[in-house]
Amino acid sequence: MSSAPPGPLVLIVDDEPQVRRFLRTALPAAGYRLVEAATGAEALRMAEQYVPDVVLLDLGLPDMDGRAVALALRKWSRVPILVLSARGEERQKVALLDAGADDYLTKPFGIQELVARIRAALRRVARSASSDPTGLFECGPLRLDPSARRVHVDGTEIHLTPIEFKLLAALAAHPGRIVTKKQLLLEVWGPQHTSETQYLRVYMTHLRRKLGEAGKSILRTEAGVGYGLECP
Repeated sequence: MSSAPPGPLVLIVDDEPQVRRFLRTALPAAGYRLVEAATGAEALRMAEQYVPDVVLLDLGLPDMDGRAVALALRKWSRVPILVLSARGEERQKVALLDAGADDYLTKPFGIQELVARIRAALRRVARSASSDPTGLFECGPLRLDPSARRVHVDGTEIHLTPIEFKLLAALAAHPGRIVTKKQLLLEVWGPQHTSETQYLRVYMTHLRRKLGEAGKSILRTEAGVGYGLECP
């Protein structure tokens, strides 16, 4: 009988021993393998050596900040990066997401939420690797056809304005990720409008309403940070 394949490899980057101890106990029980780093420099060395499937990155490291680690990783790797942050670090969270991080968790967090976020990140990578050559995007009951500019929910066509469609397409380009307000404003309205968050709030409200129950289930809002599509 052949043995089961090894689980995904998670690189934990955190200088708090109690956090690493907690993850060292909880994640292997959920089927994950672990390597650990307590500094940014060590994390970058271990990322090159082990090529992890997911990186859990603390914001506050003793030798360099989390944003510098994320930027260094993004020079050569598309590995999902989940930021671990304390409360009240909203500006830093946005900076990390803009630097290429995929998601974040606020300490203290539960293991079930962490495992769910890791699974979502791995699904996003798998979906990207096996993307539909026609460009069709599916997320739960949502089906988006970029070439035809058509959107269906549970088989029923939903009529969106050009701006609403561009917003949904921008989120669909990063499933499972939180896309910051700045990123969305840049992609949809252009560089002259990256501070006009009221535009974004109004259109996201319209988009969520038009998507109905699907909007409630798959459109994720992170107050003060941005929006994302959570695909089952």
